[in-house]
Amino acid sequence: RSSSDASLNGQDWSEPGNKLASARWYPSAQTMADGTIFVASGSLNGLDPTVLKNNNPTYEILNAQGVSSGVSVPMEILVKNQPYYMYPFMHLLSDGSLFVFVSKSSELFNVATNTTLRTFADLPGDYRTYPNTGGSVLLPLSSANNWSPDVVVCGGGAYQDVTSPTDPSCGRIQPLATNAAWEMDSMPEGRVMVEGTLLADGTVIFLNGGNRGAQGFGLARNPTFEALIYDATKPLGQRWSTGASTNIARLYHSVALLLLDGTLMVTGSNLVAQPVLQPTADEPYVTDFRVEIYTPPYLQGANAKKRPAAVALSSKALKANGSTFTVSFTVPAGAQAAKVSLYHGGFVTHSVHMGHRMAFLDTAGWNAGNTSQTLTVTMPPNGNVAPPGPYVVYVVVDGVPAVGQFVQVS
Repeated sequence: RSSSDASLNGQDWSEPGNKLASARWYPSAQTMADGTIFVASGSLNGLDPTVLKNNNPTYEILNAQGVSSGVSVPMEILVKNQPYYMYPFMHLLSDGSLFVFVSKSSELFNVATNTTLRTFADLPGDYRTYPNTGGSVLLPLSSANNWSPDVVVCGGGAYQDVTSPTDPSCGRIQPLATNAAWEMDSMPEGRVMVEGTLLADGTVIFLNGGNRGAQGFGLARNPTFEALIYDATKPLGQRWSTGASTNIARLYHSVALLLLDGTLMVTGSNLVAQPVLQPTADEPYVTDFRVEIYTPPYLQGANAKKRPAAVALSSKALKANGSTFTVSFTVPAGAQAAKVSLYHGGFVTHSVHMGHRMAFLDTAGWNAGNTSQTLTVTMPPNGNVAPPGPYVVYVVVDGVPAVGQFVQVS
């Protein structure tokens, strides 16, 4: 489904034959402000990463059409953290630098000059990236603090084996702050392969994964069934709450994605190379093709009847240059306030939500007491805050989101 051209809906992917400069099994990618794509890490052959000749601890850059520069450049943070160097967490920050996290290490990286701008203390606890991947989220951005980034990393494990314990701890850091340091917190339980996904109200849901083991076929046990909700706006020690539970194990190759209506699609899980449809003593967790919908608290109970409706945008082709657009919508009687966000779901695999981000936008024009509203909305100032690509605009009134609207940001 295309965000900008309905004639493409249902069509096959276009595969023009572009190739990367080198083989990359399990890389990460981040779209930059100018539309180029930074691709880093990966294995040359999918074999044992403790054997260094199998590894590709480099990066390359694709242009906006997906064509590689043809050059693979060694990246020190990947080199030194082998074998825990695949699927690094990467977040584009408001100053144009990349926050790169792998294993327990992190840094600010300048793509244009191929230089490390700053390194941070190791995150205490176990390994956080593949094959003991936790979840990493760039928390919602806003002009209230000049688009300053805030990153949280949760979960992980000790080694790649079914016996590995998992880590409940979370680290949170403001990487552009003068005295940036990890603030430690904890989930209610240890998790590996946990999905950290932004919800429409700006909270973060962590779900899926297991309490024991690691990523890889046959390497996880003790699936974790509860949804954990993280509210970054609350004081330390009060940020976690437990949501609904499922009875379906979502382990290796599971995924969670926010839908336009503000619910979450949860699906997948296969712990074996070939599908297993019936559990056995050796393979207790089946290859799961079922899809679940998780309804967050903001749409439960009476909130379900409080949705804003009739959302209409003045344009669905938006620019990240401080320009404005208008959004009109209706609200229930007595509504108090509205927020408008720009939401990019990212590209998700192996619990890594690449490019995932959300920005709350400045608005003007709220008329208290009116059930019909029209707001003037100001876009982010540049592509570092909102890199080009497809987004969803959510209107959130008193914490309840309307159905989102696809837009294209350039």
